[in-house]
Amino acid sequence: MAVILNIETSTNVCSTALTAEGTILVHRENYDGQNHATLLSGFIKDCLDHCADHEIKLDAVAVSLGPGSYTGLRIGLSEAKGIAYGLGIPLIGIDTLKIMAVNVMFADTSLQGDELFVPMLDARRMEVYTAVYDFALQPLTAPTPLILEPDSFSKYADERQLLIFGNGSDKARDVLRLPNIRFIPGIEPLAVDMLPLSEQAYHNRQFIDLAYSVPTYLKEFQGSKPKKLF
Repeated sequence: MAVILNIETSTNVCSTALTAEGTILVHRENYDGQNHATLLSGFIKDCLDHCADHEIKLDAVAVSLGPGSYTGLRIGLSEAKGIAYGLGIPLIGIDTLKIMAVNVMFADTSLQGDELFVPMLDARRMEVYTAVYDFALQPLTAPTPLILEPDSFSKYADERQLLIFGNGSDKARDVLRLPNIRFIPGIEPLAVDMLPLSEQAYHNRQFIDLAYSVPTYLKEFQGSKPKKLF
């Protein structure tokens, strides 16, 4: 039985989930904003305390690698590396956009199986981080930063329904002029939705390097200039 600590910090939501063989043993979530540095250690401690109380051995740590918030991703990966190194267990990296697709896939029982998943995370102005996945979660378009235009994704929308979701999808509502699209509100990347992805990665021995792994930023950091006071 693979017991995995899952960590997700790519957006304003901070979350962890301790999972084993398709079951969520413990999970913690906070939606109040960018306070990951304050909350994450406590969330992780709750999961590790559960392991200690039930004499469960942790087998791996999985972390959401991005894209997403530069600061949040750094915090999550740093914590994940520290735990994996300290316990001598492997580290798993998970695509944030794929985590969101898992959320939609398992939450909506009306899906037919031929829909395409188009997660979107807010970037800057009219830009989003996005990808296109089929029902097997294979990328038809790899994760990329995209400036939205009316015909973005037009090569897919003519024949298959596009499910568009995530905190960047509000931009798309006002821009996309396509048939056969459906917007799904309220979808955030959460640690509980990492479960099938991290278990699959563990089973396939798909681990990332403890020393040299970095978040998937997709583009260079662009800091804002401080406002003049006078």
